[in-house]
Amino acid sequence: MAAFSMNELIVAYLAREIEDGDLCFVGVGTNGRAFTLAVGIPLAAVRLAQMRHAPGAAVYWGNLLEPDLSAFPERLNQDAFTRWPGAAAPTDTGIKCDMLSRGRFDVCFNSAAQIDRHGNMNITAIGDRDRPKVRLVGALAQPDHAAFVRRPYIVMDLDRRSFVERVDFVTSVGHLDGGTSREAAGLAPGGPHRVVTDLAVFDFTPETREMRLVSLHPGVALGDVTDRMGFRPAVPDSIAVTDPPRADDLDAIRLRIDPNNILLRE
Repeated sequence: MAAFSMNELIVAYLAREIEDGDLCFVGVGTNGRAFTLAVGIPLAAVRLAQMRHAPGAAVYWGNLLEPDLSAFPERLNQDAFTRWPGAAAPTDTGIKCDMLSRGRFDVCFNSAAQIDRHGNMNITAIGDRDRPKVRLVGALAQPDHAAFVRRPYIVMDLDRRSFVERVDFVTSVGHLDGGTSREAAGLAPGGPHRVVTDLAVFDFTPETREMRLVSLHPGVALGDVTDRMGFRPAVPDSIAVTDPPRADDLDAIRLRIDPNNILLRE
């Protein structure tokens, strides 16, 4: 089996999840690992899906804050980054919000500082709301993603500080308190579809809507996952192993999609 990074594995997994004709929303990431999780991995996944099985998939990409686009010698602007087939250059923010509220997006990708067992996410503040220890980026359009997108995917690194029993601030509602609490609060059915991490993939149980382990990445043990979580997820009797990227997936990622290691930098 060809050697691969966990970033490449996540890209291949997400690409398989994208269906032909999907309209995907990719938001913003500030820099470093936050950019890779929120923007780089999703963009690479959509492009790989277009190349493999979903030529009609399209991506709507929000305002880019990072990386330095001088890495693209042909045209030193955002168009150089979004000229892939099926990609859409940024448009007016009002159009994006209108599309979200009307349920036009099939897939979206988000990351967060905190997520809890029911998929509620926090990108607003750590600690007390009025006197937080850390002030984060703020809501942006994340509440709309969780409310209106058909299949939201959460891409995060597994860490006890991020996977918590209860988020300090609910920026976006996942499955609220579990069960039917989301619908009881007047929200449409929905919430996170999958949580994809550097060690494992999770979904949510149909009855309790608590986070459930779906698969472990190759070489990862169950204890490696649970030791990095502030709560214990539901664990099925039989745990699958996440399919690794194929050799031709790796060639596409490394040679055509991200040859300069801009999207998937560690």
